[in-house]
Amino acid sequence: MEILPSGDTPLTRFFETCCRYFRDDPPKGDFPVQKKSPKLCGSNYPLSIAFIVVNEFCERFSYYGMRAVLTLYFLSFFHWDENLSTAVYHAFSALCYFTPVIGAIMADSWLGKYKTIIYLSIVYVVGHLIKSVGAIPSLGNQVVHVILSMVGLFLIALGTGGIKPCVSAFGGDQFEEEHTSERNKFFSIFYLSINAGSLISTFVTPVLRGDVKCFGEDCYALAFGVPAALMVLALVVFIAGSGLYRKTPPQGNVLLEVCKCIGFAIKNRLKNRSRQIPKRDHWLDWASEKYSKQLIGEVKMVTRVLFLFIPLPMFWALFDQQGSRWTLQATKMNADFGIYVLQPDQMQFLNPLLILVFIPVFDLGLYPLINMCKFNFTPIRKMATGMILAGMAFGLAAIVEIKINETDMPRLVPEESLIRVLNLAKNPVQVTIQDRDLFQQPVEAFQNPAEYSKLILNGEQQSLHFTLQHQGLSLAFNYTVKEKSVYSLIVFEAEGSLSSRLITDLEAKPENGLAAVRFINGLSQDVNLTIDSKQFIAVQKNYSASEYSLLERDKYNNGKCITEMGEFTMELGLLDFGASYTVVITNVSGGAVKTWKSEDIKANNVHMAWQLPQYLLISAGEVMFSITGLAFSYSQSPASMKSVLQAGWLLTVAVGNTLVLIVAQAAPMAQWAEFVLFTVLLFAVCIIFSIMGYFYVSVDPEDLEEKEEKRETASGGNMITLVTQKTKL
Repeated sequence: MEILPSGDTPLTRFFETCCRYFRDDPPKGDFPVQKKSPKLCGSNYPLSIAFIVVNEFCERFSYYGMRAVLTLYFLSFFHWDENLSTAVYHAFSALCYFTPVIGAIMADSWLGKYKTIIYLSIVYVVGHLIKSVGAIPSLGNQVVHVILSMVGLFLIALGTGGIKPCVSAFGGDQFEEEHTSERNKFFSIFYLSINAGSLISTFVTPVLRGDVKCFGEDCYALAFGVPAALMVLALVVFIAGSGLYRKTPPQGNVLLEVCKCIGFAIKNRLKNRSRQIPKRDHWLDWASEKYSKQLIGEVKMVTRVLFLFIPLPMFWALFDQQGSRWTLQATKMNADFGIYVLQPDQMQFLNPLLILVFIPVFDLGLYPLINMCKFNFTPIRKMATGMILAGMAFGLAAIVEIKINETDMPRLVPEESLIRVLNLAKNPVQVTIQDRDLFQQPVEAFQNPAEYSKLILNGEQQSLHFTLQHQGLSLAFNYTVKEKSVYSLIVFEAEGSLSSRLITDLEAKPENGLAAVRFINGLSQDVNLTIDSKQFIAVQKNYSASEYSLLERDKYNNGKCITEMGEFTMELGLLDFGASYTVVITNVSGGAVKTWKSEDIKANNVHMAWQLPQYLLISAGEVMFSITGLAFSYSQSPASMKSVLQAGWLLTVAVGNTLVLIVAQAAPMAQWAEFVLFTVLLFAVCIIFSIMGYFYVSVDPEDLEEKEEKRETASGGNMITLVTQKTKL
């Protein structure tokens, strides 16, 4: 979620001056004067900004809408595990924040912003189209789908990251220098369009994925196709305004100059390690042989702030898990809000919604109240508070995860299995397993089964002797049991005698909040079942069991059972989120099928609303951390270097996502433990950041520049001597 600045604030001025990174001042000397764009309704707002704002809304809808369903796409469509899905999601997110540097260099050093936006938007559109095609199930095998999706994601990352630094700066270019107030308001409208696109898309695209079915399953092709169409519209709208834009030519990139200056200083210092060479006050002074004193002085100011950026990636490591780990957590929760059933990936819309609410609340309410209490709530303290809030959010996520795990199946280990008994006979049955003391009490007829019992084996598999005692008779059966498996022993009456069958159950909850159901046919004839218009199941007679079918959570009371005697209605009732059911067809009576339903795996009993506190905390943390951090960076750097700080800020987001990728792949652990790990890491980083901030002395860049000039003037003679000595050596 990108922050929305409002009004004439340091943040809006920050985004304006950041345009120096991407917006070029008119070159010196003879250069054609840019034509003036027509104005909106007689105001000082250029008509061209309308095209830019609409373009940004569509592009952000495209990006956030696609990303909202991405984790579940990996999990459900590719059938990757949660760790791999999380790792690839954050690898993509990291790439989206590394590529802005590439886009800025292309715009400022080669193509100019207008052409960069056009060319990379085309790349963006192609990526979306490839991604949408890759989500069509009937097109090739999984290898083809993975290749198309990865190529599409790479092109999307290049496109969205490449145009990210250009569009806002290009919008700022449309204003004349004397219209500063209008430019500031434009940035507010511009970032409002970003958040509006994010809010709408994160709510709509999960609906397109989950509520619309295509190719017999969730419609990921549509969920990716609509964002692709919005990106095509964004490109068309941007090109439509071409004749109205003020376009400035590329004039060089200050970020490259800063990097070259730092590199030269390090290289020069390493070359001159001799003790005979006089030391210099600052390591960047070793770049003075090639770069101006003004540039070196400004780079010094920037490095002071960039040093404070070092701990910041940990905040983004937690923040961006809303689209991965928190979405996966939501799939294991109850999403029924009464009037509406929320999709698990829809919960992400809370963040942009809360941001739009919190910004005015904090600016107009909380911060003035704190100032009235005479508390010096410095920017460093605000950012540290934001970190604490994010850490608390993950602490709550860990507690919620622990409660969710209470309904999970026990984790299976080698040489261990789980078993239970379903007594479908008319009388109680006593079950005994060879050398095991499991079922001490008789199992009543159609008794709701208790928890699964643990069965210890002697190896990977073992043949076990089962004894059934029923009405004074004792019957014996042998079954082979494999390790790390879950079984149900079905006991039933067939042809006047007792019989049994060992069937395999699900080992874990159904994914994505789906319900699983299977049928046992207790009739003496085969049946064909219709659960809904798309589920057809054939079950053989005499207590044969069907495979599990996955269904959306719903009430299924209009099923059909077709037998040799005719067609009968069948009611299953509610099949709830994450539950597994066994439905036994017992008899046919009164034109309807009589069934008995048992719950093999408990339904999700933790409501999705319990995620609301963690979203509240992390959204409040984002407002205090992100807005404050950007404004603080603005106040602590010279005007010509604010672009470098924006690049550094974006890179902290990229590094944060990389940290999640590393943890997900290198140190897999229980999810609640991972949440606790990130909480502890962020609290530790918060302490380090607070210590660094305590020793940081806030400065006025203009005053610092004056002091630097005076110091350089006073020591100018000595510096010349040092250079001469170095040349002789």
